[in-house]
Amino acid sequence: MKNILTAPFLLEVAKTASNMYRLGWDERNGGNISYLLTEAEVAEYLDPSAVIRTLDMGFEAKTLAGKYFIVTGSGKYFKNVEDDPAHNLGVFRVSRDGTKAELLWGYCDGGRPTSELPAHLMSHMARLEVDPENRVVMHTHPTYTLAMNFVHELDDAKFTHSLWQMCTECIVVFPEGIGVLPWMLCGTNSIGQATAEKMKQHRVVIWGMHGVYGAGKTLDETFGLIETVEKAAQVYMLTAHLPRVNTITDAQMQELADFFQVDYRKDFLYDL
Repeated sequence: MKNILTAPFLLEVAKTASNMYRLGWDERNGGNISYLLTEAEVAEYLDPSAVIRTLDMGFEAKTLAGKYFIVTGSGKYFKNVEDDPAHNLGVFRVSRDGTKAELLWGYCDGGRPTSELPAHLMSHMARLEVDPENRVVMHTHPTYTLAMNFVHELDDAKFTHSLWQMCTECIVVFPEGIGVLPWMLCGTNSIGQATAEKMKQHRVVIWGMHGVYGAGKTLDETFGLIETVEKAAQVYMLTAHLPRVNTITDAQMQELADFFQVDYRKDFLYDL
């Protein structure tokens, strides 16, 4: 059996966590990543029958029963993941009844998955219904997106429209727009359920005055999606207090979407 510390999925999660920390998105123990793995991927490095311990997940995820995940740990710092993955990451299988995480590796100091695990797994369930290839859910605190929460109306269409106007690529990268939630208590099933409901239509969901959730097929795709949202929010925050001389019009956004053949939220454009 191969050494799990050489597993591509582990190395990619660790590298992604380092990049997110380096960009200032994940201070202290902020942020979490979950990555859906296949049994074949796991079996190269771990014995699926060798369960170290069982952890209560606090909700029922029956549709994910038997599925494998690598997930960042509760209270862990992204800056430490690359140097010490065994303490900061865990690989587990969802139990047959969907209520427990069967730990196969990691969390070696007695730790457990992120406290946002319900929001992650509920989001996985929602996205898998829309896209069976969805494997990643990523929660992070990108600075300018968070700042924008305090000066912009927290509305799906209005927030999306402002972001689409900031960079030419935005309507192409996230044509389905952004889902936006008001401030809610984190670490609860309630915020997980609200996030999952938004995830049925959007791959990025903003948690008001907190951060964002992003979903995608790969870590690269999900990271790039959030990165694009954050760039647009940065441009917005750098220009919001200045007179706007130029802008990307709704007609131009429609032209972009039509040229790149993306299915965009037409109801999020106003001036056609």
